[in-house]
Amino acid sequence: MSYYFNTKVEGATFDETIEKVTEELQKEGFGVLTEIDVKATLKKKLDVDFKNYRILGACNPTYAHKALQKEDKVGVMLPCNIVVEETDGVIEVSAVDPIASMQGINNQELGEIATEIRAKLQSVINNI
Repeated sequence: MSYYFNTKVEGATFDETIEKVTEELQKEGFGVLTEIDVKATLKKKLDVDFKNYRILGACNPTYAHKALQKEDKVGVMLPCNIVVEETDGVIEVSAVDPIASMQGINNQELGEIATEIRAKLQSVINNI
């Protein structure tokens, strides 16, 4: 089982893609809690040049609350990460597969929540 699903984006810039991902996440009830600019961080900390690479930490509060009620340590896997990266002019958007990330937790009720979140994240990827 793959731990992510993805799509390639055509006809948009890197920043436009970030905006589109954010909009599609909002349509599915997610907010972006964190945004990590890996390119800027690696430049600042290591003086290394790296491609455009941004990690968006997305959270759907309703589902996060449900999951935390079923398993209080599930917070170590939150928020759901979405990666937007640009390699040689090609922009790719990848989302964590919550079913894959929850496999290590023996809790059937979390599996049901992960399935619902997976459908929402897959919808985001499909609509970009």
